Amino acid sequence: MDYKQDDSYLLLSGIQHFQFCPRQWALIHIEQQWEENTRTVEGQHLHKKADDSHVREKRKDRLIVRGMAIKSEALNISGQCDVVEFVEDSAGVSLYGNPGLYRPVPIEYKRGKPKVGKEDELQLAAQAICLEEMFLCRITEGYLYYNETKHRHFVLLSETLKYEVREIIKKMSDYYKRRHTPKVRTGPHCKSCSLQNICLPELMVRESVSEYMERRLRD
Repeated sequence: MDYKQDDSYLLLSGIQHFQFCPRQWALIHIEQQWEENTRTVEGQHLHKKADDSHVREKRKDRLIVRGMAIKSEALNISGQCDVVEFVEDSAGVSLYGNPGLYRPVPIEYKRGKPKVGKEDELQLAAQAICLEEMFLCRITEGYLYYNETKHRHFVLLSETLKYEVREIIKKMSDYYKRRHTPKVRTGPHCKSCSLQNICLPELMVRESVSEYMERRLRD
């Protein structure tokens, strides 16, 4: 989950939307359209619990920070990490007001269970890229916590995964600058999309938007 600190930055959370469906991303992030469903409400409730930025914990060899604002000047994205665990490590980075050196480990909270696609891993890799730029370090591991399984899943934050993130952000930036909303590509994912009533995937497959508008005017 994240928020935009500056209108010139793309939202980091958009990476997950774009990977799920570029049209959904455009409807949300370009056309500013949104509609709640059970999944989105559950997700917001889970993130609200995880993102309490007033809570900072010190547990043995690690400092736990919640709701941490992050950004990347290079990629022009900003957002928020649900949790970052700074683990004591002799090869880590220094943190203001804390003795010793620490290694940042991003942790993202998700509703449900692990997905078939890579959208969650890509979002986590984007968080790592931001943290790397902010702390001048290299991050190779992170975790996804799924509410349904109540279990942390290790994610190897490889350079290949980070490269995919950069390529996706290039496409997002291009669409955003052109204010381009891609055409619908229907599939099983449409059934779980919160924007079904706005996107109208079945209708758009049968006819173009202009044809739909002309028909409505005739009616």
